[in-house]
Amino acid sequence: MLLREIAHSRTGDKGRVLTISLIAYRDEDYAVLEKKVTEQRVGAYFGELIDRPVKRYVLPKISALNFVLHRPASQGVTRSLALDTHGKCLGYALLNLEI
Repeated sequence: MLLREIAHSRTGDKGRVLTISLIAYRDEDYAVLEKKVTEQRVGAYFGELIDRPVKRYVLPKISALNFVLHRPASQGVTRSLALDTHGKCLGYALLNLEI
């Protein structure tokens, strides 16, 4: 199953720092998120788009996970020549993770 089948995302970014929150549609699906969507999996999923280990924060009272990622200096939103490196695109991309 794809992550987007049980969760949606919210994102935010400032320069090189990006946050992606995953929120379960149903409280009973939160345990699947917590078990399957680890710091290591998110880091591997984004690969060279990030340059530090991913930090995950668990928010069980709202059935959510929050991930903090750091992009390389050349990939910050305000400095990149890439078409779109904004967090909203990366948040949507994460929803395609197979879990």
